[in-house]
Amino acid sequence: MPELNAGGEASPRPGPGGGALQVRAFRWWFFSQVLSASGSMTQAVAQSWLVLQATHSAFLLSLIATATFAPLLAGGAYAGSVVDRFDRRLVLVFTQSSYFVLGSALGGLALAGTLPVGGLFAFAFVNGLVSAFDMPARQVLVVELVGPTRTANAISLNEVVINSSRVLGPAAGAVLLATLGAAACFLFNAASYLPPLAVVLVILHRRGALGLLAARPGRLGGPGAGGPRRGRGQGPRAKATNGGVREGLAFAWQHRAVRYALAMAVAAGMLYNMGSTLPLVAARVFHLGAGAYGAMVSAFGGGAVAGALVAGRGPSWPSARRVRALGALTGATVCLDALSPAVAGFFAGLAVAGFLSIWFIALANALVQLRTGPALRGRVMGLWSMALPGTTPLTSLLVGGVATWAGGSSGARAGFGLSGAALLVTVALGWRSLGDS
Repeated sequence: MPELNAGGEASPRPGPGGGALQVRAFRWWFFSQVLSASGSMTQAVAQSWLVLQATHSAFLLSLIATATFAPLLAGGAYAGSVVDRFDRRLVLVFTQSSYFVLGSALGGLALAGTLPVGGLFAFAFVNGLVSAFDMPARQVLVVELVGPTRTANAISLNEVVINSSRVLGPAAGAVLLATLGAAACFLFNAASYLPPLAVVLVILHRRGALGLLAARPGRLGGPGAGGPRRGRGQGPRAKATNGGVREGLAFAWQHRAVRYALAMAVAAGMLYNMGSTLPLVAARVFHLGAGAYGAMVSAFGGGAVAGALVAGRGPSWPSARRVRALGALTGATVCLDALSPAVAGFFAGLAVAGFLSIWFIALANALVQLRTGPALRGRVMGLWSMALPGTTPLTSLLVGGVATWAGGSSGARAGFGLSGAALLVTVALGWRSLGDS
């Protein structure tokens, strides 16, 4: 009898690459996420533009990111414990509905001309609070939709969503902002959350009708479906408990491969925070304008999409050795690219860094999820959200401090290369712990 997944259908026999898009519920979820992630980027464009136009302050502009990511850093672990206590789909109904309400309220205030700068910061903070619950719930839902054998492929496809939205969202935001104004960007973002909300409601309805899942979260489609296999050096098993934050913290610390994967995610976060590094490289190192900065982001994004697709074609069980090797290659590539004397070489290095880094981070994410038992998966993925992107407010300050301290073109190169150096250090520290297959 074929295994049933959380979408309510028989899971087709997976090939070497996992085949997550073969699962109809995940396919619906995937395409709805492309739309909603692009909507988020569209709102971010309008939000940043309004703050800059109202304040003319680069410092206040940077605080928008702080307001957005601070709740992830402060509350990610607690939010993960909530995801472990409740049905992930019910959590997502709450988060997608909240995003819709917040986007609609922003659009309405902007249309009425009564949206103060302080209101933009308040909305950014509340959005961050919702994201603290949304991110771990979304990541755990993927495992429940497709099952462990397709998790690596599904997570890689999620990276395609993220990097596609970095292209589609700003483009849509620029057009809407120039033609219809900021309110249209906010309302477009609000509407973009209706498709994923509908997908989750359909999945909930099918679950209720067919009785596929137990009320307790973390149970997959069949007996033993959620239990990751144990390998050498994998560490302790997660206990089937609905306890608090400390169990998740203890598991992540005791499980050495998970611990170092989280540390590597923090280091990689400095690379993905390109708004703090690439404008400096474009202006101070190569003496180019805003167009070159945009082209640099596109070069990285193009490589990242290719890396995500390659990651999805790999083994269904990601090895810690492969994560270790890709982390080291990514760090070395970033460091070498930071030293590039020619702009063409820098662009090529960005594409390679995007390719390797997304391949690495997709496998690291899958490793963390699959080596964590279902009862603790929400809490551990809450920690992942704290690491990436939750530490962005702190790592942005670190990158900016290094660039300011070194000064000029050397500071710009050092700020960009810092993530590569941090990745190499974390790989070196976790070399033995990440040595199991």
